Amino acid sequence: MAVQKNKKSPSKRGMHRSHDSLPSLPLALEPSTGEVHMRHHISPNGYYRGKKIVKTKND
Repeated sequence: MAVQKNKKSPSKRGMHRSHDSLPSLPLALEPSTGEVHMRHHISPNGYYRGKKIVKTKND
């Protein structure tokens, strides 16, 4: 099992974690309904790239 030789300082620990923060979500606008949804995901009304893909409760 690997064991570190020296304690990592708080500065180095912070540098190691610098890329762990989550970026803002990539959002897209559905052209047919105008809804905002995550890119490459179906919109809440069941549309994907302007086509109705999934039936919802309201349909």
